[in-house]
Amino acid sequence: MKLFQKIIKIALISIVGLIIIIVTLYGHRDIPLEDLKVKYAKAPSSFVALDGMNVHFRDEGNTHDSIPIVLIHGTGSSLHTFNDWANELKQGYRVIRMDLPAYGLTGPFPKNDYSIDNYVHFIKNFLTALGIEKCVLGGNSLGGNIAWNFVTQYPEMVQKLILIDAAGYPKKSISEPIAFKLSRMPVIKHAFKFITPYSVVKKSVENVYTDKSKVTEELVNRYFELTLREGNRQAFIDRIKSVNDTTAYQKIKSIKKPSLILWGSQDYLIPIENAHRFHKDLNNSSLVILENVGHVPMEESPNESVAAVISFLKTN
Repeated sequence: MKLFQKIIKIALISIVGLIIIIVTLYGHRDIPLEDLKVKYAKAPSSFVALDGMNVHFRDEGNTHDSIPIVLIHGTGSSLHTFNDWANELKQGYRVIRMDLPAYGLTGPFPKNDYSIDNYVHFIKNFLTALGIEKCVLGGNSLGGNIAWNFVTQYPEMVQKLILIDAAGYPKKSISEPIAFKLSRMPVIKHAFKFITPYSVVKKSVENVYTDKSKVTEELVNRYFELTLREGNRQAFIDRIKSVNDTTAYQKIKSIKKPSLILWGSQDYLIPIENAHRFHKDLNNSSLVILENVGHVPMEESPNESVAAVISFLKTN
């Protein structure tokens, strides 16, 4: 009996010791929003009060452009994912992008509703707040899902649609970022709110790139530090577990707007067959496949991908 108690005591001490080591090595406190703003909200960043949040956005380029390009990022990302595109597009167009609720500097939805419908409602309110009546709407991954759903609800507000490795169809990922997997594990997902290894973020970013050499320290730092914005880690978990209408994709066939489907050939998160499915179902679409590119073409291959966008914008 005494031997058993001694074993239990040693085991408990070992577990506590292991927890202390893990927390010491990988535990990270939230980074104060004001500190993040100094680094990630430099000009031309602005904030707008909307739905109980201060939404971080950038509005750049041709102020006389009455139909701006509005770009929506994907899960775990931020408006900075479109930095290279914006630098090029703003030479002739007005370009607007925002940090979606749950990500970047905007922070979580007050009511923790991360359904696609609520994101569509958010985009509608955001455009209204900026006085935008019509736009070219583009989105990557989750942002693409929001974009095409927005068109089905507010077709009068969209002139053209750009889908970049967009979500929406039932899919079977070939490979998935480790952060996505951890956020679904019953016990681990709760620890994720406090224990967020830098290596997990790095591996998750590398997972959506084909050329890993392009995953720079600066890039990973941005993803990592914005993940530590207060509320974002819990919001990431809430977003991953949110339940959406699994039959919504059937509405894609009703979209008649001119659409560009832009896809990385080596996208293992949302495989290329989804690109062909969009192309088949959309009534007025063109398809551009970027060879040896992963899930985020605007980051991994900005020049090639934005050239396809500019060509699409110039077509009638």
